[in-house]
Amino acid sequence: MTNVLFMTETRDELKEYLLKNTNNGSIDLIFPEDTSEENILKLARDADIIVGWRPSREMLDTAAGLKLFINPGVGVQNIIGLFKEVNEDRELILVNGHGNTYYTAQNTVAILLALLFKLVPHHNWMMEGRWRTGDEEGEATPLRHRRIGLLGYGHLNSKVHRFLANFEVDFSVLKRSWNRMEHDIPTPINKFDDTQLHEFLKEIDILIIGLPQTTDTKALIGERELELLGPDGILINVSRGRIVDEEALFNALKDENIAGAGLDVWYEYRPEPDAEERKYPYSFPFHELDNIVMSPHRCYSPFDSLERWDEVVENIKKVDAGRTDFINIVDLKRGY
Repeated sequence: MTNVLFMTETRDELKEYLLKNTNNGSIDLIFPEDTSEENILKLARDADIIVGWRPSREMLDTAAGLKLFINPGVGVQNIIGLFKEVNEDRELILVNGHGNTYYTAQNTVAILLALLFKLVPHHNWMMEGRWRTGDEEGEATPLRHRRIGLLGYGHLNSKVHRFLANFEVDFSVLKRSWNRMEHDIPTPINKFDDTQLHEFLKEIDILIIGLPQTTDTKALIGERELELLGPDGILINVSRGRIVDEEALFNALKDENIAGAGLDVWYEYRPEPDAEERKYPYSFPFHELDNIVMSPHRCYSPFDSLERWDEVVENIKKVDAGRTDFINIVDLKRGY
């Protein structure tokens, strides 16, 4: 029997979906009503797989027979250090989930198009009763003939590429290594590797960031990189805020050194409210700019989609079958 422990409360609809798709008699899915640390520690002793976010060191040590830890979301930067420590004494595999990348890619394209079409200001003017505002107030920028740069080519940007493939645009892709391709390429591309960031930025005018946050990618895009993107440049970041230097980005937008930005990821995820109880997840007044579209880290929406759990189901089945070719194994050295 393969025992699968879910650390957090699981809604009934998801329970039914998981049970239906793992129903082969040798998999026991455990959905505890009591999700206190004490009870989870008791249940972890017999777990072959644990599914959840941010496990404690005590939990992992207690789960001596654990074969796989599944983090259902993409981000694992907060637990990389923990798993490195655990793996000094044993081999414990960590996988993460990319089941929401279809929606993230879809919403990335929506942010880009909203920015280019000036949709937000025109919507606001309509709400104020200003009828038939036109190009003098907010002219749209055509996507046609633009040069799109995909920074990273994993689950996210490979889907963004596919969604944008029917527009009349050119694509450049910067990928750490081209020795292995995990995704189909729907159009011709200009290829760059991670030693050619500046050459890549000179070649494009729309930058879509699809990278994990690691020590190598933090502040990867700074003042010089934004300067290379140019005055017609558009930056879309739906990955991690700190991949782009905050002050450099604000100044580039304020001074119109780039044309605009669409942001779904930020810099301060526990912002203190101001005197009017407003919470801004940054240190510079991005909300005062008119060349930006802002979203509160929700490109993964809808979070309740059941299909995003299909990778979790597949990995559970692989453990039960005695396989180790799991989907999305995290490379602890690289941090993703």
